[in-house]
Amino acid sequence: MTKRQFLGVCAWLADKFGLDVGGMRILFIAAVILGLGSPILIYFILYLVKPSEY
Repeated sequence: MTKRQFLGVCAWLADKFGLDVGGMRILFIAAVILGLGSPILIYFILYLVKPSEY
């Protein structure tokens, strides 16, 4: 996967669910701006969970 930008979490999720990487990043940024849950904390937890190949 060559679409990795920062830790590769959005690229991993987009690949896993068959979505566009750009759309996944927009959803994450919108969640951060709107304050839905704790998106930054969830992002780092997903980084720990994802396979190292991404």
